[in-house]
Amino acid sequence: MDSCFSADVGVQLVNSGNENDDMIVKRGAAPADESRSQQMIIDLGTKIDKLAERQRVVDMAPIPDAPPPDKEPANPNKGLLLGIAGLLFVVAILLIVNLTITVGNSNDIADIDMTVSSIATDDDHADDHADDHTTSTAFYTDSSPLYNWQNNYCADTNPGLANKDCEWAVANNVEQAGANVTKGYVGSIANNATPPISVPYYQAGLCPVNVHWHLGAEPLSVGEYDEHGVGPDDPYELGDDDHAVAHDDHGDSRKLASGGVRAGFQCRLYDETDSTFTTPYNWEHCVDMMVGQTYEIHWPHSTVGACGTPLQYQTPFYDGVFCNCPGGACLEGFGGSATTHDNVGVQSQVFTVVNDENYYYPDLFKGMITENVPADYDSGSWHEYGQDISYYTGSTTGTSRDNEICSQYSAITWQVDRKCHLISASSFDKLCADMKTQVDDMSDDLYAHGARELVSDDLASTQLTRE
Repeated sequence: MDSCFSADVGVQLVNSGNENDDMIVKRGAAPADESRSQQMIIDLGTKIDKLAERQRVVDMAPIPDAPPPDKEPANPNKGLLLGIAGLLFVVAILLIVNLTITVGNSNDIADIDMTVSSIATDDDHADDHADDHTTSTAFYTDSSPLYNWQNNYCADTNPGLANKDCEWAVANNVEQAGANVTKGYVGSIANNATPPISVPYYQAGLCPVNVHWHLGAEPLSVGEYDEHGVGPDDPYELGDDDHAVAHDDHGDSRKLASGGVRAGFQCRLYDETDSTFTTPYNWEHCVDMMVGQTYEIHWPHSTVGACGTPLQYQTPFYDGVFCNCPGGACLEGFGGSATTHDNVGVQSQVFTVVNDENYYYPDLFKGMITENVPADYDSGSWHEYGQDISYYTGSTTGTSRDNEICSQYSAITWQVDRKCHLISASSFDKLCADMKTQVDDMSDDLYAHGARELVSDDLASTQLTRE
């Protein structure tokens, strides 16, 4: 390598004879800068030789063995991925266990043998009028201890007062119901000692203890429900010459083979050309009901009922009214001091049933509707539910009483809505469904009771609120 440089620059390499000395450059007459350049070239060549030697050593070094094929390079996220996979596995196991338990419970529920009691109906009537009414089945169960109350302390608390001749009622000022509730009407019995409750019942300490209804209205409200009202042909209604037979303690009839029950006044809302009044409804819970028909709902209230307990609602309603006053022991005439007119009351509201969900109300169970719907709805009674009320004292009703045979259960407060209203069939059916959920068996109130004839003037109270 050195000899190649000497030919170009005229430089002669001379060995000094000392093995420890480097080659001595014997320079000719070249200038000093040329000498320096030659020295830099020599130094650069030396460095290149050293670098070449180092590369030769590296090239001769043994190549390390490759990692085994089954060993993967280290992954810094491997622990996190393993944790996530384990969590997903646990979740999958829990879902499988939960699904197994759910299916098992469903099978257990399906296997429960529920004893269902059908509502008593007359077979002949059911066959004759199957196309006119849908008969329902109650779902009371006597296999569940929750519905098998052994201590219904309200049962048989009714004093059991027998009806009396109405001449006795007139002589003793024992006012009767249902009366004429038309605004301005005045009855003949003046009994100022028994004023009616004129505030909502809950404000006077009364609670509802029953709900039932009558076929047609027992009271009269001229222009609303009166002798000019109309409705559909109803096989459940007695003819003019038929007579109802007393039904248990309620004083009406459901001897369907004899033709049904007596009908009261009907509303003037029915229109046979409007499908709202004529389209049948598939009744699931109420019995022998019809779209287009008029019904009067009664909500008996009492201060001595089992208010706020599972036994609050009772059938017959007398058990609810006298629950905590068994046999009437708390009342005047029975050794007590309480009076009936301020401890017992009835709410009354009259409806025509329509197959129209615009008139659905979800809770007829607890009492009359008192909603004051804004006037921008349809005109008429739609916005006057429970707004025009007649307050008076009267008696219990039902077809075992008329203007010859009267009730001793008097005087009690009546709060009667003078207006006739539309209500959806589904609202009534929801009411019947609610009745079926009560502890006491209310199946004897799932159908319409017969209506007492209008009370004559001499049996009606003068205390009728006339405003």
